[in-house]
Amino acid sequence: MSETRKPLLGFVGKLPSGTAHGNSGKTHCPLCMGLFKAPRLLPCLHTVCTMCLEQLEPFSVSVVDLRGGDSDTSSEGPIFQELEAHRRQPQIGILCPVCDAQVDLPLGGVKALTVDHLAMNDVMLESLRGEGQGLGCDLCSDREVEKRCQICKANLCHFCCQAHRRQKKTAHHTMVDLKGYSRLGKAILCPAHPAEELRLFCELCDRPVCRDCVVQEHREHPCDFTSNVIHKHGNSVRELLRGTQPHVGALEEALAQIRETHTALQERVEAVAADVRTFSEGYIKAIEEHRDRLLKQLEDIRIQKENALQLQKAQLEQLLADMRTGVEFTEHLLARGSDLEILITKGVVVERLTKLNQVGYSTRPGVNDRICFSPREKAGRCRGYEVYGAISTQEVDPAKCVLQGEDLNRAREKQTASFTLLCKDATGESMGRGGDDIRVAVVPNDKKDSPVRTTVQDNKDGTYYVSYTPRDPGVYTVLVCVNEQHVQGSPFTVTVRKRHRSHPGVFHCCTFCSSGGQKTVRCACGGTMPGGYLGCGHGHKGHPGRPHWSCCGKFTEKSECTWTGGPSTARSLLRTVAL
Repeated sequence: MSETRKPLLGFVGKLPSGTAHGNSGKTHCPLCMGLFKAPRLLPCLHTVCTMCLEQLEPFSVSVVDLRGGDSDTSSEGPIFQELEAHRRQPQIGILCPVCDAQVDLPLGGVKALTVDHLAMNDVMLESLRGEGQGLGCDLCSDREVEKRCQICKANLCHFCCQAHRRQKKTAHHTMVDLKGYSRLGKAILCPAHPAEELRLFCELCDRPVCRDCVVQEHREHPCDFTSNVIHKHGNSVRELLRGTQPHVGALEEALAQIRETHTALQERVEAVAADVRTFSEGYIKAIEEHRDRLLKQLEDIRIQKENALQLQKAQLEQLLADMRTGVEFTEHLLARGSDLEILITKGVVVERLTKLNQVGYSTRPGVNDRICFSPREKAGRCRGYEVYGAISTQEVDPAKCVLQGEDLNRAREKQTASFTLLCKDATGESMGRGGDDIRVAVVPNDKKDSPVRTTVQDNKDGTYYVSYTPRDPGVYTVLVCVNEQHVQGSPFTVTVRKRHRSHPGVFHCCTFCSSGGQKTVRCACGGTMPGGYLGCGHGHKGHPGRPHWSCCGKFTEKSECTWTGGPSTARSLLRTVAL
């Protein structure tokens, strides 16, 4: 069959809460939760009431071609086209309400699904045990059953049982008590011939049939009684069961391992969570204790600075009062006193004013408000935890700051020069942190309106890396200020020379070796060799006795070339370079 599938949108029937793992026993529908009524077996082997299945909304629709092949009907008449429409029927798909598996219904719909007779028998047994309305008589349907006819497979009440025994045709039938009986199902009748019981099995069609089916549509088919073929087909089902059972055990073991892993995971998560809580609680206590220490330190600093300010204030107020007393008294004496009074008091006044003028005092506060908090600075350990954050009252003293570096007094044009500023406090201790206001200016003495661009890098440890690139040779003035005050040694001058001249020659032991024995190659050392060699050689006249540059004769390999020879010399020396 060929088919084209079209999914449908909309509501898809779902199970009520708590029924996702299977039927509630073997007698109750997973949808309506009541005893099965006309139970149908789905391909996924879940059983649902017929009416419940019919109420499910379709999940998909497939158009099925009953011919099972492709054919061209474009040239056929209207009758054939009508037959074609009947052949192409939609096939509806639903979702199993238990496992959500897609079930494609047969063309006959829900009622074409297999009837679950085993579930019907279980329902009868459940009814016999007293649940629901009880099991009614198969003949009168008015009374509850008591006996079962083994031959007719009918469940009978007491009255019908007596009537069954009085009839000549059924008098010899065996009647059994239903108490403790496990099979109460009625005879399974043929759906095509309701009067006939299904007693035969068609091997070709692989389904049970009745006697009428055998003589009609199954005439030529191999058929046999169900009791004769049950062994063969039962054994094939048992073989499949034996192949399936190990999977059940393996899956149960896998689920057990998953449950164990899940339990272990939960236990591990709880243990780690406990460790996290213990660590965080300890860390929080350490931070809180460190916070209290910092606040206590800050309070001590405040008290110390305030006491110093109060003391300085009291001293200055007392000195001011003494000054005013001396000034007011002296002004009054000079303004109102007689000559004799002035002369008599002069000694005391002069002595007092002289003493007051000799008193030293500072017009600036003895302490400042510089208190800073460095949250990233390590502050040691507290309760075994590393803590950060420190309070500092250090103040940089420009007079104690130090400039370091090889390029302090020399530089080359168009080459970056640098030096380091080391900030210290009044006691000479390194600040150990950054954040100070550092300003650097590099100004050529002949072009004071064209300062060189400088870069100041804060190393966050009390040192600052300063770099600049002078454009032209000459003398430059460098000014370095911290908090708008010159540091020790600032300003200072830097002599910028021309760019470093590299050597055009070779650093060799002698011309003979470096040139491969060429006679015309010369060397700046001026040495020569017998036989017409214009360059130097080991142990010969003019050789300096050690390695040197062929271009300028310098003995240091890493040095600046000072060669200033003419064109002819240059050509001769360049031949040495080439070699």
